[in-house]
Amino acid sequence: MVSKKSLQGKHTSQRIFTIGRQLSRRSMLTISIVTFGLLLVLWWGVTTYGLVQPIFIPSPPSVWQRLVALWDNGTLISDIQVSVYRILTAFIISSIMSIIIGVLAGCFAVGKAIIEPLVDFIRYMPVVAFVPLTILWFGTGDQQKFIIIWIGTFFQQVLMVIDATKRVPADFIGLGRTLGMSESKILFKIVIPSALPAIWDTLRISLGWAWTWLVVAELVAATSGLGYRILLSQRYFQTDTIIGYILILGLLGLITDQLMRLFEKILFRYNVRSK
Repeated sequence: MVSKKSLQGKHTSQRIFTIGRQLSRRSMLTISIVTFGLLLVLWWGVTTYGLVQPIFIPSPPSVWQRLVALWDNGTLISDIQVSVYRILTAFIISSIMSIIIGVLAGCFAVGKAIIEPLVDFIRYMPVVAFVPLTILWFGTGDQQKFIIIWIGTFFQQVLMVIDATKRVPADFIGLGRTLGMSESKILFKIVIPSALPAIWDTLRISLGWAWTWLVVAELVAATSGLGYRILLSQRYFQTDTIIGYILILGLLGLITDQLMRLFEKILFRYNVRSK
């Protein structure tokens, strides 16, 4: 006979490893914490037992102590403030432009014919190649950082917004025409509300790219910010600072991603996917 415990274990396994089945928030949080905990233990063990030299990978306590010291003297908070200001400014500008242009191109064939081939052409150009030009045109100030982040996010965003707009069911638009709505009313009352959840998801995904291009811009030409501090630390072999700042970047990215998810649930309660 099969024991009760084995049956319970089988049912639990089926619940976890069933395609498309969602875990509870508590289970998701537990698994996430355990994953990060195991990585931390692995890092701690590798450095404690001398499997890797500290010059290559410093121990967690040394990284923590370095971050605390940088926080106490104001360097860390200053770098975070500068980088967050740069990414938010550039990302908001890029998002507004991509939503306006993407929705129009997704709705109207003329807009698509004008925008899509041009965007497809530019988005395959490596962003790093524009860094020398942007320095030449705008110097090494914040404006240059905005441009690099914008180039790295806008052209990807606008194509994804076009795709989100095109996925609005044709039946919705047909219903609007049946009700005698004008094209502008169909756009603002049907198309945009229907496409907004997918557009918001596009913004959330592209925010990760924005963080990447921020660091690229600050690594190449900057006098402040998280990327600049990483480059400066490289010159003096301060791997504890480098790893600490990389972890800070990951934490900031995780926080912004979770905030976007939270706002999605608040703003788009009508959307089944956000639940």
